[in-house]
Amino acid sequence: MKGISGNESRGLPLGAIITCADNTGAKIVSLIGVKALHTVARRIPAAGIGDLLIASVRRGTPEMRAKVVYAVVVRQKRPFRRADGNVIQFEDNAVVLVTPEGEVRGSEIKGPVAREAAERWPRIAAIASTIV
Repeated sequence: MKGISGNESRGLPLGAIITCADNTGAKIVSLIGVKALHTVARRIPAAGIGDLLIASVRRGTPEMRAKVVYAVVVRQKRPFRRADGNVIQFEDNAVVLVTPEGEVRGSEIKGPVAREAAERWPRIAAIASTIV
């Protein structure tokens, strides 16, 4: 199973403010939607490790600000359980900006990347400095 399983609670609800962990020029993004999320009616959408989401750039370079971009969650503060029983928790929430097809827009990623995100998105795994 790749990514977070269906019954696992996701750590980033709609409207969450997330730091950007790559060098595309965006610093802070806000979550505005989650792609391919099939859930219960009227439930607030939320994203977890490895999910593709739609975000709005809140802070960054003047060219990037107020743009709607695609991003993949690489770290989340909320603890999540792996299949082997370990519970993993990062100290911040972070995303990497990608194209709609999954190609990474930046050339480097700052900080560690969760193994679930690296398995699901091979382009992120290729440029990640540390995979946890």
